[in-house]
Amino acid sequence: QVQVVESGGGLVQPGGSLSVSCSVSGTIFSIYVMGWYRQGSGAQRELVAHIFMAHGGADYADSVKGRFTISRDNAKNTVFLQMNNLKPDDTSVYYCKVDILDEERYPREYWGNGTLVTVSS
Repeated sequence: QVQVVESGGGLVQPGGSLSVSCSVSGTIFSIYVMGWYRQGSGAQRELVAHIFMAHGGADYADSVKGRFTISRDNAKNTVFLQMNNLKPDDTSVYYCKVDILDEERYPREYWGNGTLVTVSS
């Protein structure tokens, strides 16, 4: 059984900073990529950032480039998303997504339950 656990989130004023983290545990052969998606009210879920666990390469949505930074701790199967200069448009539920190879080398993806980030004065 694989578990994805998110932490962080909350309320922050515009221009402020917030960090969220995501850890995965369970029977896993390898973790390919971990990332964050967000879904605002009435909107589709969109990629915010993801990181390739083997080499650390990362991709970002254009809307967060220069403000958000994703990083990883391979030993803890954890990724962190540091969000700076937050804007009201960043208000969303943030979901962690994990792509793995299971113990039978079969690719699978898992999602966390989401954590709410609210940017408001």
